[in-house]
Amino acid sequence: MRIIGGTHKRRLLKVPAGLPVRPTTDMAKEALFNVLNNHFDFEAIRVIDLFSGTGNIAIEFASRGVQEVVAVEKHPRCIDFIRQVIQDLSLQNLRTVRADAFRFLGYCKGGFDIIFADPPYDIEGVEKIPETVFEKKLLSPDGWLILEHSAASRFREHPCLIDERKYGKVHFSFFGYQNNKQE
Repeated sequence: MRIIGGTHKRRLLKVPAGLPVRPTTDMAKEALFNVLNNHFDFEAIRVIDLFSGTGNIAIEFASRGVQEVVAVEKHPRCIDFIRQVIQDLSLQNLRTVRADAFRFLGYCKGGFDIIFADPPYDIEGVEKIPETVFEKKLLSPDGWLILEHSAASRFREHPCLIDERKYGKVHFSFFGYQNNKQE
C-alpha cells in the first residue's frame, strides 16, 4: 500500500497477509484525491472512513493534514494494523473506532465534511448508507458522502447524488446537500 500525497508521500506500508480487505487501487485513489483537492481545504476538514479495512483512505487523508480522520472498521486485525501505522507515522489526526459501520452511523454525531464509505461489494444494505447519512444530517452543509461500489450498485435516482466517477472497476458516487431536492 502506498501513500500518494502529503507529509508521508511515497511511503510504502506493508499490509499483513490474510486481512479481509479489497483496498482502493492506487489509480482510483489518486483520481479521487485529485477531485477532492479541487473542492476541499484539507487542513480545515473532518473525515470519516467507513469500512476502513487497511486504513488506505484514512491514512491518505491524515498524511494530507486533515484536521481529524476517524477510521471505522470492525475487523480486529485491520484495526491493529491501522493503529500500528498511526504509531509508526505519528499521525495525531487519525483515530480508530472498532465498530460495525452501519451501527456507527446510528450513533455518530454530525459535522463531518467528508464521509467515505468503501463497503464490501457484496454486502447487503449499501443503499441505506446515503439514506442514513442524510436523515441523520451527518455532513456539514458543503460536505460530501463518497461511496465506493461495484457496477451493480446504482444511485442515479438518489436526490442527493451530485456526481459519479469510474476508474477501472472502481465506481465512486458523490452525494451532497447541494443537489438535495428534499430541502
